[in-house]
Amino acid sequence: MGSSTAIRLIEPTDAAAIAAHRVRDVEAFRPWEPAQPADYFTPEGQAERIDGLLAGYRAGTVWPGVVLAGGQVIGQVTIGGVLPQPHLRRGSVGYWIASVAQNRGHAGRAVELALRVMTDELGLHRAEASTNLENLPSQRVLRRNGFSPYGVAHSSIFLDGSWRDALLWERILGG
Repeated sequence: MGSSTAIRLIEPTDAAAIAAHRVRDVEAFRPWEPAQPADYFTPEGQAERIDGLLAGYRAGTVWPGVVLAGGQVIGQVTIGGVLPQPHLRRGSVGYWIASVAQNRGHAGRAVELALRVMTDELGLHRAEASTNLENLPSQRVLRRNGFSPYGVAHSSIFLDGSWRDALLWERILGG
């Protein structure tokens, strides 16, 4: 299903498309993501965020990508917290898919492609991720991509008015 899915490094010109998805999906994502200031939902706010992500990319701490379907931006996949030191070599995967493109395999394919970037481009050994305990669709995406749960981070993120637990995930990439 997600065979037409692609990922690429985020670009400043992606700001308007991302802002449009975020405005439309603000309620759908409320249970899973922290509250954001109003300018986060504007093209200007997204352009500023993208500039920061690309600065992190140049510094080697993040690989910020967009998810494409049919050449259109439908979400993001980010490899953050990159620790490239020989004794660590790990990063954390995060992703979202716009509601208009969900349930078509795009998230799973985007994570699969991000794991390739982690291995082939970044030379990482370990992939990590976290999900809300209640976010079963995201957990299925990770399981299908070879991740295993390894613990719970209690009261680790403030979402939708309360502190929530997170399920921690890992996958060894090899190398």
